[in-house]
Parts: sequence; C-alpha cells; structure tokens
Amino acid sequence: MNLSTLKGVAILVGLTGGIGSGKSAIAERLASYGAAIIDSDVIAHQVTSTGGSAIEPIREQFGTEFIQPDGALDRKKMRVLVFADPQSRKTLEAITHPLIRAKAIEEASLAIQNRVPYIVFVVPLLLESSEWFQHIDHIVVVDCPEVLQIKRVMERNGLTKAEVESILQAQASRAERLAQADTVIENMGSLEDLEPQVQLLHQKILQIRKR
Repeated sequence: MNLSTLKGVAILVGLTGGIGSGKSAIAERLASYGAAIIDSDVIAHQVTSTGGSAIEPIREQFGTEFIQPDGALDRKKMRVLVFADPQSRKTLEAITHPLIRAKAIEEASLAIQNRVPYIVFVVPLLLESSEWFQHIDHIVVVDCPEVLQIKRVMERNGLTKAEVESILQAQASRAERLAQADTVIENMGSLEDLEPQVQLLHQKILQIRKR
C-alpha cells in the first residue's frame, strides 16, 4: 500500500507548520477526537535510534563519527553538518525520507483497519515534498510569527537564535505555507485558545467524508 491508495480509503489530513509553531499541541487535541496521529518527526527519531533502519546507511555515507557509542545517530553533530552543507542534508534526506514514509504508510494502514475517522500526518516539510503534498485531502497549517517560533524553540531545545534561524531557512516560508492551507490554526496565545479552532477543524474534516 502507498499514499495514493490510502487516499481512496481514508481521509488524509496533512498538519504542517514551521518549527516551534505548535504542531504537536494541535495533533494531541485531534487525537482526543479519535484521529490517528502519525508524526514524521517521531518516526525520524525511531529510524535513527539504536538499531534503527537508517543507522547503517548513515554510517556508510557519513562515517562512524556520526554514530554515538549506544548506536544511535549523533543528532547534534549531524545537525551542525547538514545546516552547513546543503549536499549533506540532501544525502541524509535520501536515506531517511523513504524509511519515514514507509513507516508512516504502515502505521496508516493499521489505523484504517481500526476504523479511525481520519488520519493526520504531522509533517514539517509537507509542502516541500510532492511525495506527501499530492496525496493529502486537507492541509492544515499551524501559524505564528517567526519571532515567536524562534523564542519557543530556543526555550524548548536550547538552541541558539542562529541555529533556529538556519532551520527556518530550510523550511517553506510562512507566506508559502499560508498560500497552500485549507485551514489555518493561529497559535499565538495559550493552549486553551487552540481548543475552539481545533473543534471547528474536526467538524470540517468530518464533512469531507460526506462529500
């Protein structure tokens, strides 16, 4: 089964937004309505953890120095490399992205068997990848000002402002995401402020099934 065949049997929602926009908070609330949440970042950590399917290909391409003693990817060292060298980033993505998609499809197939109302793929680079974008029924963009994204990520991940800005530069711009959105969730205040927006989104998604 692939993404195109999944689309014929389930509502596929793409949840995206820049780093620090609040995708996980939205996903948690959609999960409370019964949606299946498939997070590409979670899968990326799985495939690059000890024994993960990406570890040996990464070792072959980048060398043992990028693998920690416990057998997991040295994410900090790799992050420094890929944001300094675009070709290294492409090499890493060529290894990890197919593995992430395959695992996501596997999880989605299981969710369909469990008759979930819809499937939410949380993918930061959704709009940058035709492999995802062309198969999604409804695109949800979580939006907030860039200055707030930077503040959140610095506090959450302990990164410098320059490191966060380099990540933002590798992602679609705020304007590009908003131009492709079917629904925009504004996440500029408290988590409680999200609830009415998520309720409306849930109802909108359910209407897709009735078309």
